Amino acid sequence: MNNKDIKTSIFMNIMIIVFTIFATFIMFTGIKFMHGYEIILESTKLGVFKFFTVQSNILIAIVSFIFLKNEIDILKGKKKEITTRNYILKLIGTTSVGLTFFIVFAYLGPISKEGIMSMLMNSNLFFHLIIPVMSIMTFVLFEKTNKISFKNTFYGLIPTAMYGFYYLINVLIHMENGKVSPIYDFYWFVQNGVWTAFIVVPIIFIITYLISLSLWKLNRK
Repeated sequence: MNNKDIKTSIFMNIMIIVFTIFATFIMFTGIKFMHGYEIILESTKLGVFKFFTVQSNILIAIVSFIFLKNEIDILKGKKKEITTRNYILKLIGTTSVGLTFFIVFAYLGPISKEGIMSMLMNSNLFFHLIIPVMSIMTFVLFEKTNKISFKNTFYGLIPTAMYGFYYLINVLIHMENGKVSPIYDFYWFVQNGVWTAFIVVPIIFIITYLISLSLWKLNRK
């Protein structure tokens, strides 16, 4: 990374952190600044943290803060370079918000009654669109490196695997007569029956890995 890219990355990482804090705050408190569409996939207070959307955005904000601190140290001459570990963390975080972006625009938006706009209301405008796009742009344009090896691309699966385990357990313990209420299956993955998890889970893992692999290729110098 040259100084110009570092400075741009610093700015983008600051914006990712600020937008994440802002979006989390307005969802947590229930503040609405957009109207006209049915609000989908929102909650308030501690309920906001049940969504992979929120978790993935908070993850990228934390990683962006770590990256930001390292980049400032480089500009000050306190460090010479960013470690491989931190680049891998950035890949993991960017893959997570990349999955959020993909699921919203390729799956949730099209099946929603009011379409994609219902997924881009209030805090979700940031969580589903602005922060993921900024994160991907930052990683592939301004944080290029050859430090991430091919085998490291599999680390991008970790957040998805952890959340998938939680989601399936939550679905199974709330199953009644073979069905699960959308209150608990809020991503509508198993509304046609719990058996569909055997199809959905592998597909989600494949998509996640393809995102991680694509980001790795685009990030390379």
